[in-house]
Amino acid sequence: MKHVEIFTDGACKGNPGPGGWGALLRMGRHEKELHGAEPDTTNNRMEMTAAIRALKALIEPCEVTLHTDSRYLIDGMTKWIDGWQRKGWINASKKPVRNEDLWHELIEAAAPHVIQWEWVKGHSGHDENDRVDRLASDAADAINGK
Repeated sequence: MKHVEIFTDGACKGNPGPGGWGALLRMGRHEKELHGAEPDTTNNRMEMTAAIRALKALIEPCEVTLHTDSRYLIDGMTKWIDGWQRKGWINASKKPVRNEDLWHELIEAAAPHVIQWEWVKGHSGHDENDRVDRLASDAADAINGK
């Protein structure tokens, strides 16, 4: 099974507001950048979208190390998801899980792969995280007309 490193980030100009996402896929010396934006979204939705789009870009099952500065994304996929599914998508506060549509999409995108979720500190000089942060921020600015 091929190993792919993925770096993702999301950005929002206002929360909610115009948002962007960025991803870097790396296999050996090969790299691919992805990015996109939405006119009215949240930071968490853009963090999730970056991971979804990156995983969907893989054309075969892979071992993936996915690096993100989003604790929400990592904790959702590694700690909370099983409980949400068991409880019918109700969270610990007895309220509907936010972004349920994207959680379903992320579960589907992740299913073919073996994923190691890795947290990186944002805005800390991590080269790849800074790179995807710029992709996300630039995409958000572009859709915001800046």
